[in-house]
Amino acid sequence: MALLPVNKIIPPTLVSSRRNNSLSSTTLSSSVIRCHQIRPQKAGAVSPAAETAPASSVDAARLEPRVEERDGFWVLKEKFRDGINPAEKVKIEKDPMKLFVEDGINDLATLSMEEIDKAKHNKDDVDVRLKWLGLFHRRKHHYGRFMMRLKLPNGVTTSEQTRYLASVIKKYGEDGCADVTTRQNWQIRGVVLPDVPEIIKGLEAVGLTSLQSGMDNVRNPVGNPLAGIDPHEIVDTRPFTNLISQFVTANSRGNLSITNLPRKWNPCVIGSHDLYEHPHINDLAYMPATKNGKFGFNLLVGGFFSIKRCEEAIPLDAWVSAEDVVPVCKAMLEAFRDLGFRGNRQKCRMMWLIDELGMEGFRAEVEKRMPNQVLERASSEELVQKQWERREYLGVHPQKQEGFSFVGLHIPVGRLQADEMEDLARIADEYGSGELRLTVEQNIIISNVENSKVDALLNEPLLKERFSPEPPILMKGLVACTGSQFCGQAIIETKARALKVTEEVQRLVSVTRPVRMHWTGCPNSCGQVQVADIGFMGCMARDENGKPCEGADVFVGGRIGSDSHLGEIYKKQVPCKDLVPIVAELLINQFGAVPREREEAEQ
Repeated sequence: MALLPVNKIIPPTLVSSRRNNSLSSTTLSSSVIRCHQIRPQKAGAVSPAAETAPASSVDAARLEPRVEERDGFWVLKEKFRDGINPAEKVKIEKDPMKLFVEDGINDLATLSMEEIDKAKHNKDDVDVRLKWLGLFHRRKHHYGRFMMRLKLPNGVTTSEQTRYLASVIKKYGEDGCADVTTRQNWQIRGVVLPDVPEIIKGLEAVGLTSLQSGMDNVRNPVGNPLAGIDPHEIVDTRPFTNLISQFVTANSRGNLSITNLPRKWNPCVIGSHDLYEHPHINDLAYMPATKNGKFGFNLLVGGFFSIKRCEEAIPLDAWVSAEDVVPVCKAMLEAFRDLGFRGNRQKCRMMWLIDELGMEGFRAEVEKRMPNQVLERASSEELVQKQWERREYLGVHPQKQEGFSFVGLHIPVGRLQADEMEDLARIADEYGSGELRLTVEQNIIISNVENSKVDALLNEPLLKERFSPEPPILMKGLVACTGSQFCGQAIIETKARALKVTEEVQRLVSVTRPVRMHWTGCPNSCGQVQVADIGFMGCMARDENGKPCEGADVFVGGRIGSDSHLGEIYKKQVPCKDLVPIVAELLINQFGAVPREREEAEQ
């Protein structure tokens, strides 16, 4: 049976809460950064103090910054322009941020797509430069239509913001829908260029921005989805993720000093023992640790996925106080901006620079860009408990605020329609504080629900019919990227197929514990298959007759948490139509599943 489009089958500001959870977005008071009182754990993975660490052997000429400031924009120096990649050439011809800071988007929005395609600059505008404004042209499958990616630090949003986004996509009919992403933010689809200036104004009015959310920019800062309401949190991550986001975008005005990075750059701040934020796959991860009685963070650096290489983040052997969260972010971004590769795009992520300079060499470059040119060595007193069992956030759970609960809702593969978003906004207002929390597993948490209202919330038709707090066990950990329905880079359709395969597997086997299954449409791995228990990466395969067909490379063994590691290839180029029995077999052999017929016979 042919797969239907999933939008058919699936009918950045700090948010103040009415439940005494309000926080300042500009200051870090002692009450905000106070740690949960737990016994510090020794950090076996952190390097000891290295006062005698060897100096970098990198030639001094290599440490000359490759960019310079001109008229407020940072540009690549002429002497370093040999062998640069096409994206770098586009940036040299015209800085993408001019579409925002010089109102170029308003002029572009008056042109037809035919006029745009006749001019090279304009074609680059819509296909490349607009990504700096969070707009991605879907030329291959939806010509003239755009995906817009929002900034949403820590995944915290409001009912007002959700209603506004729903109103935007509603006007686009079948093309309009929204996704919760694996970076804890919203993406909306179906946008047309003439509407963009008005949409940007609407975003600003509700405290949102799409600025600097694509291409060679800092991506959405990820934090604990239970920040501020978690009885067991180490630290509330919201102040930190908000400060990082405000720095990155200069409070939504555009931070031109860091908009010309060699590639994208992902940060996260860890706030709980559960490591919901997946620190090991971020370019910079802040790991809570005390030092000399002061709270701060040890730093992990360099985690990333790409077509040619995937690496876990590694210790920088550095600790910063809470007050230096933004300064060290700035210093690291400037080091990456100044020295990173700008040739082969597959070698432009920050880990490649770390490899070249060596960890001590890279650390020295970050240190000399710190305000006082000092970067303390890592602390041995990490606060994340290594043996902590990761908690389930779906369902109903007590908050740290007495008399209140949070309710985690399963959003199948993260896809929502406008009416569903409106209904969620109503529910957040009626039962909670008007706040919604997005998670990296593409789900949504309703916070600050009075315990007396929980039963009524659970009886809402939306929760009964679509967004269940208690989904089938295999659905709980299901994640899928956009896939070929909307993304031109995807090789296979993912969202509808992920649901269909999982439903069929559920009919074959019974599992007793969650198994995280991730789908990604291509080797860019937006679906993060390498961290899944079972992952599916889109590729072309051949069927039993030797004919080309959609297929997947199957990964197994990815782990998250303190003992994280990336999964490995289990089978390559499996036709998608043959995946169900392979997944069922994997679940039986490696994850303790039982065939349904055997289970029924034993009853």
